[in-house]
Amino acid sequence: MGFVNVEVKDKIAVLTINRPEALNALNSQVLDDLNAALDSIDVNTVRALVLTGAGEKSFVAGADIGEMSTLTKAEGEAFGKKGNDVFRKLETFPIPTIAAVNGFALGGGCEISMSCDIRICSDNAMFGQPEVGLGITPGFGGTQRLARLIGAGMAKQLIYTARNIKADEAYRIGLVNAVYTQEELLPAAEKMAGTIAAQAPIAVRACKKAINDGLQLDIDKAIELEEKLFGDCFETEDQREGMANFLRKKDDPKKVKVVDFKNA
Repeated sequence: MGFVNVEVKDKIAVLTINRPEALNALNSQVLDDLNAALDSIDVNTVRALVLTGAGEKSFVAGADIGEMSTLTKAEGEAFGKKGNDVFRKLETFPIPTIAAVNGFALGGGCEISMSCDIRICSDNAMFGQPEVGLGITPGFGGTQRLARLIGAGMAKQLIYTARNIKADEAYRIGLVNAVYTQEELLPAAEKMAGTIAAQAPIAVRACKKAINDGLQLDIDKAIELEEKLFGDCFETEDQREGMANFLRKKDDPKKVKVVDFKNA
């Protein structure tokens, strides 16, 4: 699929941005390929997605400055919308997503990682929003998601100063969940995705929706949303079998079996 490779392993999809000669920088074609790659995934069989970049140097080094350098105001706004539309599709993707950040995650690279549910990184990772040094603002959601993830004060500091941070600081401020060696990173991401894929898919999707949508609501409305999604899980085969298996284990551990949860 052009600059994006898609590999499905059992119930896990691994999307790899494959433009290593440009440090996986995002141009219009890469964004189109990402959009098509997401559309190609059968979310009725795939239960978790891992996003990474080709090579060891860079996850995504940012948006393509060569392409952006000649844009007019209208073209710049349109390019921002193009990126935001793809990143929003990733953020609202029905199944959980994990960014396995290997190397540079600057500008659009940091922004696409923040569009994933979970971020883990290699020990050579570097995060940052360096846009003000180029005379622009973050354009693919960086001003919004970074503040929501690490707090407004820290986000403003990183964005205003255009300072890049290493993996250990990204972990300290809560931008990533864990740091691994370069060799361990992708296996760790796939293992986490496999653990997610082993859970009841309807419940996992409902949890993602409850968290993401609930963060945009006041607490009373958010709780109402949770109540609705909680109720929707009942009378599903996954709920019946999951609870039946728990009761079997409680009554007689010898009767417990591995639950093969159905597709959502």
